Amino acid sequence: MMDEKNMQMIMGLIMHSGDAKSYAMEAIQAAKTNDFAAAEVSLNEAKESLIKAHQSQTEMLTKEAQGDPIEVTLLTVHSQDHLMTSISFTDLAKEMVDLYKVINGR
Repeated sequence: MMDEKNMQMIMGLIMHSGDAKSYAMEAIQAAKTNDFAAAEVSLNEAKESLIKAHQSQTEMLTKEAQGDPIEVTLLTVHSQDHLMTSISFTDLAKEMVDLYKVINGR
């Protein structure tokens, strides 16, 4: 059974990564309607959520580096997958917002 501290780190990684992906999608939707100010706000929120997710990941890595590794479970793997997907999606959202700006002459 995973201890409470490890579970909090893993769930923080999942939660903040999911938030980042949601904000990135909001940015794309805003750009589609030419609301580039809202798109930038959403991209900044995505960036902040990714920072929080990375903090959770850093806690996990630090713990392992100190000789106290976290048990690798499906939930642990899922959390890392969530982070990598969110990073990729946020990067793509930035590019899409920029593309909408070019299309709309901004």
